[in-house]
Formats: sequence, structure tokens, C-alpha cells
Amino acid sequence: MTIEHLSLPQGYRSSLNRKQTQQAIKLIKDTFERKLAENLQLTRVSAPLFVEADSGLNDNLNGVERPVRFDIREMQKEAEIVHSLAKWKRMALKEYGFEAGEGLYTDMNAIRRDEDLDNLHSIYVDQWDWEKIILRPQRNKQTLRQTVIDIVRSLKETERVLQAAMGQTAPLIEENVTFITSQQLLDRYPLLDAKQRENAIVREKKTVFIEEIGGVLSDGRPHDGRAPDYDDWQLNGDLLIFNPVLDSAMEISSMGIRVDEVSMITQLQQADCLQRSLLPFHKALLAGNLPLTMGGGIGQSRICMLLLQKAHIGEVQASLWPPLMRKLCHDNGIELL
Repeated sequence: MTIEHLSLPQGYRSSLNRKQTQQAIKLIKDTFERKLAENLQLTRVSAPLFVEADSGLNDNLNGVERPVRFDIREMQKEAEIVHSLAKWKRMALKEYGFEAGEGLYTDMNAIRRDEDLDNLHSIYVDQWDWEKIILRPQRNKQTLRQTVIDIVRSLKETERVLQAAMGQTAPLIEENVTFITSQQLLDRYPLLDAKQRENAIVREKKTVFIEEIGGVLSDGRPHDGRAPDYDDWQLNGDLLIFNPVLDSAMEISSMGIRVDEVSMITQLQQADCLQRSLLPFHKALLAGNLPLTMGGGIGQSRICMLLLQKAHIGEVQASLWPPLMRKLCHDNGIELL
């Protein structure tokens, strides 16, 4: 555990007790889920907690994180707890018979055992995973940006419902989204590292979508890691919102227009993992058997943490934390569940 990355805001006290927090969490989740489905035209579906290890369906994240694996006695196979459902959703859209302009969303629960634990990161991940079929002419930034605006609108509408019901939280969601590419962000703050650049732009603009994440920038490094086989690195990004309690940027969503046949091969080559093209998911995509889509994940606990102005994600989700982190949080008014 890297305690130096744990933020302990001076004088912090939550305005809600644990019971009130649980009631507010339900209101936020129920409201945002409904608003998101309405604004993006999505249908809720059931989703797996685990997939076959050799299917190629699991999200490889940055390529170094270890999935939780277990064997299935009746199948003589190994399965993996999902990191996310980025690839599974694309196959589900076809199998469930969705048409262009339609989409799905699901409650995604995951275990990321190699996560560095701090105020925003837990080994337990809960998010709304969504995916939508688009046509080839829609594979552009205009489509991506309009979807970002619709997600922020859903968040703002949820904030208004929460304020009407509970009253004590001040508005903090800026609806006007600032769009900036990762290279433009580097050019703007050339002396800062990636996280410092994010904090700098979000402190100024409050709601920011950083585009084009995954490819190498002019400093020889990507802004952040992205698996090469689901997002198109030219048509993706992260939605960041200013968290006043932590005085920092908070990533709410990672999303993008997904790879087509050309961009996936290009990115697999750049990432030196062309061997993945032989996996079932990748073969289906390269054969043209999967629809063109866009999609992403939206953090459930992070939205609750943000709207309730909590200092630690452990205040809105039940997970495991090192004893020293629990003690430091308790001593500083942060009560982890």
C-alpha cells in the first residue's frame, strides 16, 4: 500500500451518517440508471461475473493486471472474474438482436486485485457498463462528444433529484463539458505529469473529457494505458469531474467508439500483441461478424462518492482495506464501510 497517495482532507466530516448514506446511495443509483437509459436509449440486460479464460472476452486493462482465476470442475476449464465487460457487451448486442441506434447497459461487478488502493481505487469495482450499436458514418468525434454531453446531463439530472430529496449537498456538476485531446493537454502543461495535467485542467474547467487515450504522445509515452482491442485510440476518452473534497480530478467514465477491423489490427501491432487476433472474440470482429459499437463504463461508487461529497470510496462501498488505511481514515473522520 502506498499511503503517500492517500488524501486526508483537513477537518473532514461527512454530513450523512451510515444509514443516511445508504439511503442516498439507493436514490442516486436508481435515478442515474433511469436517466442514463432514457438519454442514451439503453435496455438493461443481465451480465456475467466471469468468462472463460481462453475466450479473449476479459478486459486486459493495461496488460499487466492479473485476473482472479478459478477452475470449473464440470467443464474442465478455467474461468476469470471480469475486469470489465468491454468486449462481452459487443457480442451480446448481436446475440440479443439489437439494431443500430439501440444499446444495452448492465450492472458490472469486478475484482481488480492489483489495484493501488487510495481514495478513489478499490479492488472491488462496480459500474454501469453500456454499449450501443452505431453505423459506420457515426464513427466520429461528433458522435462521441454528444454521448459525453448526454451522460453529463444524466448526472446533472440525478444531482437535482438528490438535492430536492436531501437538500444538504451544494451543486457541483458543471454541465458545460471541455473537450481536449491528450496531446493538447500535454502541450498546455508540458512540465506536469499525466495526473498533474488532469488535476490542473479540471480545477480550471470542472468537467473535462480528455480524448485520444492509448497512443504514444510527443513525450514518448501514452497519457494513460488502454487495451488495444476494444477502444479506438483516436475516438475514445475519459470523463473527469472536479472533486472539491479532494481538490482533484475524479474519473467518472472511460468510454469510446470501439475498434473496427482496421484500427484493431493497427493497435494490436503497436502494442506488440498481434497474437490476440487468434482469440475467438478477435476472429469474430476481424471477420465482420460483430456490429460497430461505442460504449463505456460509469463508476457507480464514484458517482455516489462525488454527489455525496465523500472523501473515500470506502464510504460508499463495502470492500477490503489495509488496517493502516482504516486507522488513518478513522483518525481523520473518514469512516470506511
